[in-house]
Amino acid sequence: MSNLVEKLESDRREKMARIERLGHDPWGSRFDGHQAISTVRELGPTDDPSSGPQVRVAGRIMSIRKMGKIRFIDLADRTGRIQIMAGQKQIGDQAWELTENLDLGDLLGVDGTFGKSKTGELTVFAQKLHFLAKSLLPHPDKWGGIENVEYALRHRYLDIIYNDELRAKVLARIKVLQRIREYLGAQGYMEVETPVLQAIAGGAAARPFITHHNALDIDLYLRIALELPLKRLLVAGLEKVYELSRVFRNEGISPKHNPEFTMLELYQAYGDYRTMMDLTEGLIVACIQALGLPLAAVPWKEESINFTPPFQRATYAEMFEKHVGVSMDDRGAVERIAEEMGFNPKGKDPDVVVHFLFEEKVERNLMGPVFLHDYPASLCPLTKRKRANPKIAERFELYVHGMELANAYTELNDPITQEATFRQQVAGLPEEESMAKMDEDFVRALKFGMPPAGGLGIGIDRLVMLLTNSQTIRDVILFPLLRPN
Repeated sequence: MSNLVEKLESDRREKMARIERLGHDPWGSRFDGHQAISTVRELGPTDDPSSGPQVRVAGRIMSIRKMGKIRFIDLADRTGRIQIMAGQKQIGDQAWELTENLDLGDLLGVDGTFGKSKTGELTVFAQKLHFLAKSLLPHPDKWGGIENVEYALRHRYLDIIYNDELRAKVLARIKVLQRIREYLGAQGYMEVETPVLQAIAGGAAARPFITHHNALDIDLYLRIALELPLKRLLVAGLEKVYELSRVFRNEGISPKHNPEFTMLELYQAYGDYRTMMDLTEGLIVACIQALGLPLAAVPWKEESINFTPPFQRATYAEMFEKHVGVSMDDRGAVERIAEEMGFNPKGKDPDVVVHFLFEEKVERNLMGPVFLHDYPASLCPLTKRKRANPKIAERFELYVHGMELANAYTELNDPITQEATFRQQVAGLPEEESMAKMDEDFVRALKFGMPPAGGLGIGIDRLVMLLTNSQTIRDVILFPLLRPN
């Protein structure tokens, strides 16, 4: 196979040399004023090529068909495809010779008139060709595409070209990110940037990636969350802030997990977790509308999801009792069921045992969208407790078809309680363990006074999965992590 590829590349290099001898730069040059192919297709076509509107398009050659002294070329850009008709008489002998050296995958610019061919197909009738770049390696067959999944993942740029479904998901992701920024900007939120390299991996219980800074001779961590720097900005007086960026967790890969993923985190002074419920609902509805999907029937697998607001709201305790069959406060029954499922509860915090059963028996039954709120407080070290019941934290998670999509708190702004929960969290961990370090500066920042606030995190990759009916996270990440080939 490698010999065949080498032969095909050699043939293309020879064509490249001939293109250069014809006076064309084989790597092209500036090509201003070209129109999106979708825009051209919307123009009013005429049956007489000579009277159609003048157009200028650029794109990749997807197919070439030879018919005597005419070449039919399918050209594609990110907005669509269109047929190019290049006649030897119309483009001249030198440009005609250029067409003899074109390959699938080459990039071409065309000046011409827009109309319909004799068969009624929308066509640009070429008057001038501009060679923009040579493809030295062969592209996939137009009809077969890329059938090998691993090859497609390792050659993502090719898969986006030839896989219409994947390209649609890529463009949908871009629209979702744009709409999030527009929506939050209209709500008065300010986008900020916080450090990716951090001295302490804080804000979540996750294993970080470790790197080393040579000049300072210190270990640093790729951030596992955006939370703590953003809360410092609340202390600084920025009352509505968000960051839409990458976080990194040195953990497993699965259909719902990638070690590098995109997170939206935002914080609003003088709000709480119910403020965040309303914001989350509005933000997701805005993203669905941006993609032109019906709120009441967003496709998912063979079914659909109804995102018409208001979303369902239920407590953690209610859903636990419904799907586990016992109250989460019935410690004996909870431990008995956990043991039956192979989990040893001895020496474990009761809430840890409860949450094991929640993950095993409750999560998969949360079809939603449902805001599951009021979590056991020991699971939420950064969350404000309910004044009437300190064992319960003011936290919610949004679930859709068993998948956690958003996580929100009424933020803990009491430095005394925060320090105590941090110390409890790291107690017993080995000193060299990265998660055993307490962020002393964050506690110090709280002592200067952080306003009461609501905070929200949304996994963007999972959101795009749901809105594009994708069953694996790698379908919505431009370049998912793979083992080296």
